[in-house]
Amino acid sequence: MRTDAYLDTPWPSEDGGPERLACASTSMLGIQPHERLQVTRRRTMMSTMTILGAPGEVFLLTHSAMRSRLGFATSSRVTRLDAITLKPIAKSPRLPGGRMWPGGMALHRNGDLYVVYGNHAHRLGRDLSLRASLTLAHDLPYNSFVLLDCGLLVCKNISDHVPARLSIIDPETLRPVCADLDCPEPSIARLSARGDTLYVVGVRSIFRYHWDRAGGRLVFDEDWRHDYAAGARQSYGWDAVLADDQAWFMDNGHHRYRTSMIGAGVSATPNRLIRVSLSDSADHDAVEVSGLGGGSITNPPVFDVDRQIVVAMDSANKYLRAWRFDAGRRSLTPLWERGNFGAASHMLLYPGSGELVTNDYDKGCEYVAVLDIVTGETRARARIGGPMQGVVFPSPGWGRDFYWCSMGLVARVAVREA
Repeated sequence: MRTDAYLDTPWPSEDGGPERLACASTSMLGIQPHERLQVTRRRTMMSTMTILGAPGEVFLLTHSAMRSRLGFATSSRVTRLDAITLKPIAKSPRLPGGRMWPGGMALHRNGDLYVVYGNHAHRLGRDLSLRASLTLAHDLPYNSFVLLDCGLLVCKNISDHVPARLSIIDPETLRPVCADLDCPEPSIARLSARGDTLYVVGVRSIFRYHWDRAGGRLVFDEDWRHDYAAGARQSYGWDAVLADDQAWFMDNGHHRYRTSMIGAGVSATPNRLIRVSLSDSADHDAVEVSGLGGGSITNPPVFDVDRQIVVAMDSANKYLRAWRFDAGRRSLTPLWERGNFGAASHMLLYPGSGELVTNDYDKGCEYVAVLDIVTGETRARARIGGPMQGVVFPSPGWGRDFYWCSMGLVARVAVREA
């Protein structure tokens, strides 16, 4: 579910919206036994995500990885792609960035496209012309943004030692609407939002703010906060999924990713799937994903609202697992598991057909797999190629297809006759 602030398209932002449901609700792949996946690739420089605009519009966000004599001087760029061939149709100018970290983009209800990358925010026209830019407060990378229902952009710096600083930006002027707000702790995870409420996964706890429209400020919710790291030897959590009345995320997010997440865990403990009720933060629990030491992730789980199924991963140990959630009893029942399965990226859910798209990094090569979310069985699998395991954002396409970003390439994966 996305807020009213996003343009009405099938996929206007990363994860499909600020609740991070990663849910392609308007289409499905519907793969049959006689069909396969066909892959079209294009080499790129550090692909992060694709989003969809008007019918047939596909926008790709990339960034550079170069360092100048003066330090970090990376930039980002938006390219409009041909929806079938992936050939560039139009490109934005190089957008000033700063320190490198995958940023984000979204289509606002006003029709323009917004990018946050490095320590800069940019407003682009649909023709990808630059309309305005803003330099953000911290000389640190900012990891994307969310839109609140009121239309404001909210972004923050990413750091495990500098407290997170929230910037609230007017989409029309691209200027702050109030003073930046310091959070009580640092935050690595990307922001999530529902309506005018903002959720922050810090390095120890998850907490939230409500936008006070009359007062023009974010207000910290003193009655809702959960210290998920208390009494545990876990490292920080990543992005939260807001599904039904729960927040879902995973911890042990500290890792040593270079080309893959396999064996990249830092904490000696297993990583955990964490649930926190949005109604009462005292209602929470945590379960180990694989139970194996050195467990780690860099992305969120997926929750299928229709089937009440949650899928989580331990990327460091190549493990994928699903549970059925009983909302009444607040209990998780194991459903299926896949060992030796190299999932690390953001995932993509087709609820109409119960198809879950994820990656499977195997023997130094990237593959994508379409799984049955109820059974865990593979419905189709295809080689993407490239030496790096993807850890960024896929999106659905305009038909029985989807787009996959994997650092050095972007791919269109379509259903075809075998």
